[in-house]
Amino acid sequence: MTYEKKKCWSVLLRLYHWAFALSIVALVTTGLFINTPWTNTLQYDTWSVTWMRYIHFVSGYVFTAAVLTRIFLYIFGNAQERITDALPITGRNIRNFGRTLLHYSYISSEHDDRLGHNVIAGLTYLVTIIAAVFMMISGFYLLFPETAAWQGWGTAIFSSQQNARFIHHLLMWWFMIFALIHIYLVLWNDLTEPEGLVSSIFTGDKFKHKKV
Repeated sequence: MTYEKKKCWSVLLRLYHWAFALSIVALVTTGLFINTPWTNTLQYDTWSVTWMRYIHFVSGYVFTAAVLTRIFLYIFGNAQERITDALPITGRNIRNFGRTLLHYSYISSEHDDRLGHNVIAGLTYLVTIIAAVFMMISGFYLLFPETAAWQGWGTAIFSSQQNARFIHHLLMWWFMIFALIHIYLVLWNDLTEPEGLVSSIFTGDKFKHKKV
């Protein structure tokens, strides 16, 4: 069987992916430490919480830039990166949703020869970006409670800082679970399909069946 290399992901999408992934690792690690420090900060004058908070804040800005970049690409990205490719609003996408569901359930071996994400993956990423927006707003509300703008937005959405803190912590578990499932499915797809999914997030290229 013959394959041809096709450009799938733009440089901006790949930069977003790695900024998003690495910032999540840093935010989860430092966030867990800030919530429950696992070193005795009174016994060892290392300023560990101070450093963890600083890394958390810097990572938060990287996370915010990544999310805003992805929202930009949902509107102005290439055909595979736009939001319309992730929504089951066309016949092609609705059929892909059904086939992918059967494929992931091991009920069918049929797999759409699709350049971008399948619709289930696309919808999951969209939900994750929506969760990321709430993560951003709650984070900045906790960081700048005295700022009029963030106080207004934060109070309107979360009603109190305690609610914002709880939702912020709860959403962290979404990102942790999402990351584990994402890595599993990406590796599973790379082992069962010849499209080169893992390498595509580095090179931007995928391999598709060549039509003769």
